[in-house]
Amino acid sequence: MVTAFVVIFTLALLLLAGLVIDGGLTLAARVKAIDEAQAAARAGAQAINLPLFRSTGQVTLDPDQAQTAARAYLAATGNPGTVTVDGDQVTVAVTITQPMQILGLAGIGHLTVTGHGSAVAEHGVNAPEAAP
Repeated sequence: MVTAFVVIFTLALLLLAGLVIDGGLTLAARVKAIDEAQAAARAGAQAINLPLFRSTGQVTLDPDQAQTAARAYLAATGNPGTVTVDGDQVTVAVTITQPMQILGLAGIGHLTVTGHGSAVAEHGVNAPEAAP
């Protein structure tokens, strides 16, 4: 009787530890995915069409350069993602697969999390004026 109780109690503790540890790792992976998506979107939003900006002062993204810059950032992180450019907005989704440390014993090998970020190319609204 005591042995059955100890076995069940031990399994319950392992499951609880798995939820805490692997849950924390999964939440950290989600935060990382969001951070990387936002940073990649900002990198892409910096790819403005310089000739147009110099001639008209209009801030417009170069879609090809924006895609390239965001994808280069994602390649540096090593995590897969998708990049879309719509007008002056760059949107990035990053996917991270987090392996389970303890819940793997219960048959849950990994969890996949996704983070989204977007950025818009715009002229420095509150930028200090340059001295003449």
